[in-house]
Amino acid sequence: MNLLHNQGPIQQTITAYGEKSITINETVYFQSLLILPGAAPVPWVVTDFDKLKRDDFNPVFAEKPDLLLIGSGMQHRFLPPRLLAEIASEKTGVEYMSTPAACRTFNLLLSEGRRVALALFMEGPA
Repeated sequence: MNLLHNQGPIQQTITAYGEKSITINETVYFQSLLILPGAAPVPWVVTDFDKLKRDDFNPVFAEKPDLLLIGSGMQHRFLPPRLLAEIASEKTGVEYMSTPAACRTFNLLLSEGRRVALALFMEGPA
């Protein structure tokens, strides 16, 4: 599904998403990603959403965003309460939702000038 026309290279705008790919500023990615404020997307080396741990988010905490959005794949999945508490202890707000909802929310918050990070979990190989 196409979302927005490319807004330029400074903002990492998600321009399309699908079950096995994410398009950011016309570049297509086929793996889980971390999108940090003011930086190019980087691969996020996670293989099992249900086994996420605090250390998987260390690059996010180093950037100190106002909010971390977590896209759990095509279906909304819940994070364990312990992990949510560990993330909250870093003074970073967190919201988790399906990847399509996370993409839309990220673009909206980015357009408002918010300092937001996005962790997108992609399910399985492309």
